[in-house]
Amino acid sequence: MIQSMTAFASRTGTLGATAWSWEMRGVNARGLDLRFRLPDGIEGLEPALRSALTQTLARGNVTVNLRLTREDAAGAITVDAAQLDSVLRALDLVQERAFAMGVTLGQPTAADVLSQRGVLVTTAREDESAALAEALIADVAPLVADFVAMRATEGRALEQIVADQLDQIATLTEAAAQAAQARAPQVRENLTLALQRVLETTAEVDESRIAQELAVLAVKSDVTEEIDRLKAHVSAARALLENDKPAGRKLDFLTQEFNREANTLCAKAQAAPLTAIGLDLKAVIDQMREQIQNVE
Repeated sequence: MIQSMTAFASRTGTLGATAWSWEMRGVNARGLDLRFRLPDGIEGLEPALRSALTQTLARGNVTVNLRLTREDAAGAITVDAAQLDSVLRALDLVQERAFAMGVTLGQPTAADVLSQRGVLVTTAREDESAALAEALIADVAPLVADFVAMRATEGRALEQIVADQLDQIATLTEAAAQAAQARAPQVRENLTLALQRVLETTAEVDESRIAQELAVLAVKSDVTEEIDRLKAHVSAARALLENDKPAGRKLDFLTQEFNREANTLCAKAQAAPLTAIGLDLKAVIDQMREQIQNVE
């Protein structure tokens, strides 16, 4: 069964006066791209998330957001002296460079300095922080499970769509084979007329050259190989749909091969019915490729 790269999952929880909410979103990507937006100071949370996702997912752009809300003021607000020194040194450097370049800057206020990230910190008792980290890490597994379940649900829908499109391609391929047989008399007549024109306009006939030219014309009009390859590609794609391993890359490659054969079929058609079938094939293949972009 194939998996979709498009999914969403959310969870909420509380511990004492602290509440949290998770959001995990996934879209398609060439590889596995993980992006986390997590509160500072929760030790072990990001490694736990990264480990759970890399063990479960093969491809996709996944964004994880975590928001914490504390309803009381149990934690005391303090100033991180080291961070404050860093911010002040940076401000001093900016002022000096601006003065050297003749630029006048307004003096930052204390509120401006305190608003810089990491200057003000809320301290909590060590046991509370450890308990919160433990609760959040425990929430990772069910969050990822919900996310994977939605990917599987989306994957089942995608699998049905792609399977139906493969059925359409198989039907059109059979129709192309029949159309190719039906146009055989016309192709022979065209070759005969071409040979007659050459004989009428050429005083001295090089029989070997004529044979070569006719062979080239025959190859250019023969679509047997294209039809055989289309059938093989359909079988290969169906096998990938039945496989539990990630198949998105291989299916994407197959759609390129499908399109190549359909283009060649149209180029060799030499008959309106076969050309129409080739164009229908290209349309279905393009629709299938759009769906496959979301397959893991």
